[in-house]
Amino acid sequence: MKRFLNSTIGRVLAGWSLILSLNACQSGIQTDTDLDIFRYNESTGITSLDPAMAKDLPHIWICNQLFNGLVNLNDKLEIEPAIAKSWDISPDGLVYTFLLRDDVYFHESEAFKGKSRKLNAHDVVFSFNRIMNPALASPGSWIFNSVAEQSNKFAFNALNDSIFEVRLKHVFPPFLGMLSMSYAAIVPHEAIDFYGDDFRKNPVGTGPFQFQYWKEHVKLVMRKNPNYFEVKDGVQLPYIDAVSVSFLVDKQIAFMEFVKGNLDFMSGIDARYKDELLTRNGELRRKYHDKIYLLRQPFLNTEYVGFFIDSTWSRQEAERQKALRQVVNYGIDREKMLRFLRNGIGKPAHSGMIPFSLPGYDSLENIGYAYDKEKASKLIRDFDLQGAKLRLSTTADYTDLGKYMQSALGSVGLDIGMEILPPANMRQFRANGSLPFFRASWVADYPDAENYLSLFYSPNASPKGPNYTHFHSKKFDQLYEQAMKEVNDAKRFILYREMDSLVMAEAPVAVLFYDEVLRFVQKKVKNLGSNSVNLLNLKEVQINN
Repeated sequence: MKRFLNSTIGRVLAGWSLILSLNACQSGIQTDTDLDIFRYNESTGITSLDPAMAKDLPHIWICNQLFNGLVNLNDKLEIEPAIAKSWDISPDGLVYTFLLRDDVYFHESEAFKGKSRKLNAHDVVFSFNRIMNPALASPGSWIFNSVAEQSNKFAFNALNDSIFEVRLKHVFPPFLGMLSMSYAAIVPHEAIDFYGDDFRKNPVGTGPFQFQYWKEHVKLVMRKNPNYFEVKDGVQLPYIDAVSVSFLVDKQIAFMEFVKGNLDFMSGIDARYKDELLTRNGELRRKYHDKIYLLRQPFLNTEYVGFFIDSTWSRQEAERQKALRQVVNYGIDREKMLRFLRNGIGKPAHSGMIPFSLPGYDSLENIGYAYDKEKASKLIRDFDLQGAKLRLSTTADYTDLGKYMQSALGSVGLDIGMEILPPANMRQFRANGSLPFFRASWVADYPDAENYLSLFYSPNASPKGPNYTHFHSKKFDQLYEQAMKEVNDAKRFILYREMDSLVMAEAPVAVLFYDEVLRFVQKKVKNLGSNSVNLLNLKEVQINN
């Protein structure tokens, strides 16, 4: 206990020293230490630094600085080596064998009596088994659903200190990409034993930065890991000295801090200042060109409205409901919606659920819907839908979108009501099938189109899984199961396209737009980069003060 307290006090003092240095630098005061510190704000706050609990971007961003997994995703969403320097997949797609680097060390920690230790394959086994332990209740345990069991334990095996093997119970091509998620980060058993439940605020990993200080709701500081294993152009990473994260809840205040230069980076944009920064076409306003730059690219996030499909409908009613869903699809001018509600941010969704930066996307826009008032009106006449009523369930953040849909669909003859629900209620009602018409979005957990198509697989019907519409198609299910057995990527992508086409024909959803990542960055910051999963990677960032 004494060791633990001394270590904690030491980190607190060092953390405050770094914060004071940061504040001094911001005030223009000369200090003994000239530190390159990357600063950003996280308005939603964080609750844990344990990668096993990294279920959203704020937590993933921080864990990505502190920990490594076997593999990484680069900015092109290509899978690259990390702790594993190479891997092999058996011809039947069931056995993954990883050869580990021999120069990866955990951060120095009181768990190692102030020292460090080299990572080995047994740490991978421990980390993965920990995620699967029900007592931990990790929200990421699902990433190992396809792993086989051997002798009443999961098939994670250390063949020796350098070789790790995992066996699957069935072929699952996206598995390798899922190992790039923070849930699959490697942690040492010594730190888990030493800190217990307090590991959440005393993280020990192998990442480019190591934990320094965290005062919840106020400040988090991570400093450069002097023993980090990655090198670029003969220089050890990371380049910068530290990362400082503030937790200002008010986004308007955080925006002003960014404009004043007190924050180096801002992700996304809030309605309260979008017109201040962006033109109607989504371009950075000229008055900011000398201060900041904008990184903009596709985001693996599909925004849509969904319809609950009742299996008890008669054949005639099912056809009528399908026509109603198609009217909604044809009745929305997506270009106009994006221009006026989002300053042109995003791509109008004239294809399927698969977003436009993933293999399987319908680049020719053959399978989706575009605005066509005549087709919508004809369906209304043919199926006697004049004055048909729908009530859109959404949250307060999307009231403007709901009002736009009320106006747009009202002009083609549909009566659209709207109910505003708290986010927690929205999730609950959507999961139990009590929302006939609802707004939703799907952000990819891993870069494979299966992530989106799983929303329509019958066994995934909510509340068991994410099939919130309760879409059911034997043909779709057969194609999905065929795709999951296909180890040839090109053939699997063709199956993905066919599945997406089938879904669009039945229209259980109206896809609105494919989102974009926006990053506003101070000009002194170099090599920040951007990617379609909006992962924050700071190991190659440089700051030119």
